[in-house]
Amino acid sequence: MTKTMPAELEALYPKLVNLLLDPVFVVDEHGTIVFISEACEQMLGYTASEMTGTPMLNYIHPGDLDRTLAAASRVISGQPHTDFENRYLHKDGSVVHILWSARWSEDDRLRIAVARDVTALRRANQTRDALYRVSEAAHRADSLRALCDGVRQVIGEIFPQDKLYLAFQDKARGLISAPDWSDDEPSGWVEGPMQAGTVLADVIQSGQAVRASRHPEHPGLGVNPLNLPTPPGPANWLGVPLISKDAVLGALVIESHSEGARYQQTDQELLQFVATQVATAVERKRAEENLRFMAHHDPLTGLTNRSLFYDRLETALRAASRAEGGLALLYLDLNDFKKINDARGHEAGDQLLTEMAHRLEGCTRETDTVARMGGDEFTVLLADICDHASLGTAVARIREMMALPFVLGGETFHVSCSIGAALYPEDGESAGQLVRTADARMYLNKRGN
Repeated sequence: MTKTMPAELEALYPKLVNLLLDPVFVVDEHGTIVFISEACEQMLGYTASEMTGTPMLNYIHPGDLDRTLAAASRVISGQPHTDFENRYLHKDGSVVHILWSARWSEDDRLRIAVARDVTALRRANQTRDALYRVSEAAHRADSLRALCDGVRQVIGEIFPQDKLYLAFQDKARGLISAPDWSDDEPSGWVEGPMQAGTVLADVIQSGQAVRASRHPEHPGLGVNPLNLPTPPGPANWLGVPLISKDAVLGALVIESHSEGARYQQTDQELLQFVATQVATAVERKRAEENLRFMAHHDPLTGLTNRSLFYDRLETALRAASRAEGGLALLYLDLNDFKKINDARGHEAGDQLLTEMAHRLEGCTRETDTVARMGGDEFTVLLADICDHASLGTAVARIREMMALPFVLGGETFHVSCSIGAALYPEDGESAGQLVRTADARMYLNKRGN
């Protein structure tokens, strides 16, 4: 014989339910909320009367809709759930992570569930995981761009529906650079001037996090910061500074294309934590890249140094041998450089060498390599040069560029250079043979001048 609940306890039952810290939901077979306890307001921002009679689906995060419907079908079929977790949208637009315990009452044709807000726990887990993942990305990345790609993946898992932007400032030049993710470019960067008056510029210049609205025409820049007296738009843009050793390196920005999205203080705190780890990793990666650059480049001109040049020459020779192609090597030095250096001083001499390096880079291709071998001697590795006609054209272009006047300390100088050339495989098949031949021909050219 089934015992019925005494009338006084039955009347007390709703009051007891409303005392629970975890909300109780009762949903009919059509997905409509028929009862919800008062704790729902603390969790989702809506009162019980606002939610009663409305579809449960109205409150589910769009990214979790399909899996939630599938879980609801399993409960209705008689499979109780005790550990299903999904995301709901708070009345203010923030995301709430909910852990459910649910079962189906066949007699009443109702789904009864208890919801527990686990948002704080998930945020703590995300914070811990982000620290590890950013550290892992920094260790694995072999360049700053690769690190940015790793950070993009970490942020994408924390804010999967949002767009990420990373911006780095070059304070001396007033420029902003960012990884080019427009077409998943594997190594590209975009660069442009700092746009004063944008929220992105405010974040970088102030070193303070800002919540604002997404700019409808200029992704990543933001408009209408929420520190205005009357915020005119939704807070679907969030930018935090990248700060390392009290210096602002740039900014990390997320923005949502959902007009109803509204980033909260908890989102800002999480993103700021990640940004702190990213800034440290970026500073370390920049230092590593600078050390690598210094090890393989001339400190005065920034050109490839002797060591790296020989590595590239050996690589180019192997490639030319496999493809049965050709290449050319030029050896150059400035005529009367010592006279200029002695008469005008080392500073003028350094300026002359630096300008020569710029000109050599300007009249060669990206596939070519320009190197400073020491003093006023330079080499140029010309890829895919197979005949004397092509070689002659390249040499003529360099001579034409070097014939232009140099301006040093307000004075104009005309400086000539001597050039020796060697073709592969005609003048040698090894790096040593080609360098010796080009060097010897350069000195013959110099004596002829």
